[in-house]
Amino acid sequence: MSKSTAITIAEGYEGGVIEEKYNPLIKRREVIVRVFHSGRGTPSRSLIRQALANAYGVSTNCVYIRRIISEKGMNSTIVEAHVYESSEKAKVFEPEYIIKRNEVS
Repeated sequence: MSKSTAITIAEGYEGGVIEEKYNPLIKRREVIVRVFHSGRGTPSRSLIRQALANAYGVSTNCVYIRRIISEKGMNSTIVEAHVYESSEKAKVFEPEYIIKRNEVS
C-alpha cells in the first residue's frame, strides 16, 4: 500500500495511512494511520483492528494496535499498528501486554 491510502473504518469515521514501512526480517508492516471522527468519539481498538485487517487482507489476529493518540479538542486520532503476515510471527515479536490489550473482550 502506498502513502495516503484510504481505509474504510465505519460510518462517521474516515482513515488514511500516512506512513508505512515493511520490515522484511519480521515480515510485518509498521503502519501509522490518521483517523478523522468529526462529531464522534475515538474509534475503538477492535474497530480499527478490523478495518486494518480488511485493508491488508489478513485476519484480525495478525493486526496489533500499538498506540492510539487522540488530542483533546481535535477530531482526529493517530494510530500506530503492526500488521503481520501470520499470527504466529505476531506472538513471537509482540510484547505480552500488547497482545492482551488487543484481545477482544
